[in-house]
Amino acid sequence: MSELHLPNRIRQLALSQPSAPAVTAEGATLTYAEFDTYTNKVATALAALASPPGRIGALLRMGLPGAAALVGCTKAGLVFTPINWRLTPDEIAWIATDAQIGVLIVEADFADAAHAVAAALPEVRIIVVGDSAPDGATTWGQLVTSGTDTDPGLGDDPETALLQLYTSGTTGKPKGVVAVHRNIYNTPEGLELYEFGNESVSLDALPLFHIAGSGWLSTSLSAGLHVILLGEMRPPQVAAAIAEYGVTHAFLVPSAIGMLLELPDLDEYDLSSLEIIAYGASPITPALLERTMDTLHCRLVQRYGMTETMGALTALRADDHDPRGPRTHLLRSAGTPLPGTEVQIRDIVTGEVLPQGETGEIVSRSRNNVTGYWQRDAETAALCTDDGFLRTGDAGHIDENGYLFVTDRVKDMIITGGENVYPVEVEAALAEHPAVAEVAVVGLPDERWGEAVTAAVRLVDGVEAPTERELVAFTTERLASYKKPQRIHIVGELPRNASGKILKRTLREILGPRECDSLGTREGSTP
Repeated sequence: MSELHLPNRIRQLALSQPSAPAVTAEGATLTYAEFDTYTNKVATALAALASPPGRIGALLRMGLPGAAALVGCTKAGLVFTPINWRLTPDEIAWIATDAQIGVLIVEADFADAAHAVAAALPEVRIIVVGDSAPDGATTWGQLVTSGTDTDPGLGDDPETALLQLYTSGTTGKPKGVVAVHRNIYNTPEGLELYEFGNESVSLDALPLFHIAGSGWLSTSLSAGLHVILLGEMRPPQVAAAIAEYGVTHAFLVPSAIGMLLELPDLDEYDLSSLEIIAYGASPITPALLERTMDTLHCRLVQRYGMTETMGALTALRADDHDPRGPRTHLLRSAGTPLPGTEVQIRDIVTGEVLPQGETGEIVSRSRNNVTGYWQRDAETAALCTDDGFLRTGDAGHIDENGYLFVTDRVKDMIITGGENVYPVEVEAALAEHPAVAEVAVVGLPDERWGEAVTAAVRLVDGVEAPTERELVAFTTERLASYKKPQRIHIVGELPRNASGKILKRTLREILGPRECDSLGTREGSTP
């Protein structure tokens, strides 16, 4: 149904609720009628610089230029390609070259990256978000002024590409994930998950270059909400925005939730307007979930998905978040499939569908699954099964009631002494300790066991630091002997990418392939 595609929803809302606020950024607000006209100007101006299906690169924080560039590209038949501005200039230039962008919209703060892109792509047109632009470049204001109010009228074809996001590159060179209009598609049934109301206000402080950020923007606009755009996920600014604008709905990654709760002056902000926090992008521990519900007194919705599925496959709905009732165990699950989505568990080696309760690779089939990677034929061929199910690379199982439990990334599974250990289970056990703020678990090479279960822990500020042995002992009643960490490192912070996801490959490199001292007891080991 093409009327539900993002550009058509903006057109509809400009007619049905023209005076309703659409987006607010840096204190300025555009109504839906104004946002529709503004994005028409952006669309026509960009179309004059790059003919469809040209790729429009962007080094932009979440703000009006980013939101308008995304919607403008969808109206003009162009492909919006936001790039991670936290990467080095050389890495950014590599992605820009791989994507073959013809236009780069860049904030003035990222001038070094823009120079690197221009050196790699001499013909690229540079648009600078700022008061001035160097010779040969154009300011964002000049670009918008050069456009017209006439809507290019594109965005009806469900197979037309509109967004190209690059994976985080945690396992190698980033890959361009190409989304078409049917992937960025918000049905009324899907929107019901968030319990939006007529006066709902949404907060989006996530990166544009991550599906959590661009996807939440699309969801919020498709629902006709007032969307507050913040350039970065900084806890004080998030709390201030919620209080100032009466934010009712927000999407936060677990690390951001944790940092928000740790604000020393959190009680000084009025966060009573919050109704729903959607969370995802990385695992969350039951301990943090309970603390969030007790502190913020709002409902929670978990979304599980990945870039290649353009958002969520499953959701743990608000009614399933019950930290003290008979369904407490569901807090460890990723919920049930969303409407129109099939989820199965398949044997990692044979590909056979596994019965309920057995652990294997999670695969899915839905209209939101992308068709492949940009100019990566081999990776595209390996992405899906012959019958059209996308391989997520995550391990998990489905219980007797249809709830999906994600145990870990398949590649992150630890094999120690012939036993399989999923890090998320160990992380959840350690996170219950009151002194533990964050934890990540990896496997490190071990001469005796093959891999040793190794944890990196960040402690809560101001608490008395437990010893490594005390933390290991804490897991004794919570984990089987072979699952307990054999070494725990106390760290100041955990390595993350821009979306807040912990970089376990980097963590392994930091901790190093060292011989692990055994701190706990396990069968066959010496205390």
